[in-house]
Amino acid sequence: MCPSKTPLAAIKGLAFDMFGTTVDWRTSVVQELTLRAHRKQAGAIPDSLKERLQSLAEQDWGRFAQEWRNSYMDFVKAFDADRDAWKTIDEHHYEGLVRLLDSWGLCGLYTESEMESLSLVWHRLSPWPDAVGGLARLRERGFKLMTLSNGNEELVRDLVDFGAMEFDALFCAESFGLYKPHPGTYLGVVREMGLEPSQVAMVACHMKDLKGARACGLRTIYVERPLEEDMDKNGDEFNEARNWVDLWVGEHEAGFDTMAERLLDFVQ
Repeated sequence: MCPSKTPLAAIKGLAFDMFGTTVDWRTSVVQELTLRAHRKQAGAIPDSLKERLQSLAEQDWGRFAQEWRNSYMDFVKAFDADRDAWKTIDEHHYEGLVRLLDSWGLCGLYTESEMESLSLVWHRLSPWPDAVGGLARLRERGFKLMTLSNGNEELVRDLVDFGAMEFDALFCAESFGLYKPHPGTYLGVVREMGLEPSQVAMVACHMKDLKGARACGLRTIYVERPLEEDMDKNGDEFNEARNWVDLWVGEHEAGFDTMAERLLDFVQ
């Protein structure tokens, strides 16, 4: 298909998923968990907790972080706006941390204020190395750049500020009282952009997110990131997605830099 005929030639706005797509949550969270555990070992804590900490290596904190992330995804999947009271991701992250510390035999390791601070590590996630530059190139060319994250408003603001990223507006689940992949999130950000669905592309590293956006008429850009895809990459559903994803940036390509380069070719 020649660039002038691709559906992406009509794109005026881009909606970005944050966790995993724009920021590298895994590295940031594991580093903070490991650092805090190391500091605690040097402090005055019960011998049982010290021994437990000494038994945990960095790869164990990687599993802890993944379980924390999984609890977030399970929460989002189970949320029903017609049934459940609204709960922010910050609230869930705190509650999830408390449960995990207990199940990992680490109850009492942190004070209440320390747990609150640790639960906010999700506000301090570093962007992928290609994110800031890629976003800047797209914004300079006149694309409207928006976030569309399942995080809450304060969390997304802090992520953008911490990562020195520039967006035209910040939208998230809390903006609409709904979590992706509810149609109201995708159509909500399109409405706020003042565009038609076909003029907006969802950028994500999770195929289920893109499926939700596509069902609402948005275009789709897949930026593959390490360890982020929930779908079986050898399965039919994942491989068939190559037939409908509008732009596919592979894991070993340059992320947002490659996306920007290809997208700018389409709209020249």
